[in-house]
Parts: sequence; structure tokens; C-alpha cells
Amino acid sequence: MSIRSLENLASRLNRLPGIGVKTAERLAYHILTLKDEDVEGLASALTEAKRSIHPCPVCGSYTEAELCSICADRKRDGSVICVVKDARDVSYMERMREYRGLYHVLGGTLSPMDGIGPDDIRIAELIDRVKKGAVSEVILATNPDVEGEATASYIMRLLKPLGVRVTRIAHGIPIGGNLEYVDEITLFKAIENRREM
Repeated sequence: MSIRSLENLASRLNRLPGIGVKTAERLAYHILTLKDEDVEGLASALTEAKRSIHPCPVCGSYTEAELCSICADRKRDGSVICVVKDARDVSYMERMREYRGLYHVLGGTLSPMDGIGPDDIRIAELIDRVKKGAVSEVILATNPDVEGEATASYIMRLLKPLGVRVTRIAHGIPIGGNLEYVDEITLFKAIENRREM
């Protein structure tokens, strides 16, 4: 049975990250069972979010205001910048409620296989921030995958001549982890990043 509008809805949902074909179909059918005001509310929320949310001109995180709440907060430590892959990572870092510095969102990571080079992400903006401001430390908090490591290494090489301290978040065994289930690379990083007690 072919219903063009239903197929179009499922196809659009399938384009979202983490939504496979079957899940997209289930969501499409579920949306059809919702009340009209709920569907209109969902459509309105999508449109409003897309229209009113934009990248912060300083850090690249998302905001509805001129500056994001973190860049606008004068109590934050402007001498430390934590570099993350995307705006979602800022919210993850903020959950720990311990970091009081600023952020810089790259908007991606270097990936020559996908045609993503230094000019395609916000590396130049980071270098400008370090050159202009009183930045004493840049924390590289990209993911510990091939692209994240390559991006961190590239940024470190650019920042070192500027006299700023460049650090990398530690990688290793998570709290509650069991050595039996840890892969070799994670175990190596845990040994490499060990600290004195």
C-alpha cells in the first residue's frame, strides 16, 4: 500500500541521525495518530527552533540571544577555552558543573576521507580568539576517535607557537568499568594518562 504523504514523512524522518527506516516508519504512523493540535505544536516547535536559534558569534554554540549564556557570563574564566566538536558537546561538559571556562565549538572534525579540511571547521576562529584574548590554556576535548585525535593534533601544532598551554582531556577506563570489557586502545590510553596518587 503506497501513500505518498506518509512515505514522504517517513523519508524526512529517516534523514535524522539515528533514525533508521523502520523507526522512521513507526514515527510517521505514530504522528498520524496524534491530535491535530499536537502535530501543529510539533511543526511549530521545529520551525520556531530553526528560525530563532543561531550560533553564538564568539564560541559557535547555539543561542537565541546575541551571545550564548556562557560567553555572556562575566563570572566565567576567559583565560581557559575548551574546544569541542559540536554544540551538543557543550551541554555534555556543562552537566559536570565543575568547568568554569569558556568554549569553542569547531562544528566538526578533520576528515580527509569525507573532504573536511581545516577551512571547513572553525579552527581559524579559535586561533583568532587565542591571539586576541588573554587565553592561557586551551583544552582539547574532541572525541578519542581517529578524526578527533587528528583534529586535536593539528590544533595543538597551530597553538604551540602562540605560547598558550595546550592540554588534552584524559582518556581511559570509565568509573565502574571492568578491565575484562575494555579494548586495547582504551587500556593503552589509561596507562598512558596515568597519574601519581
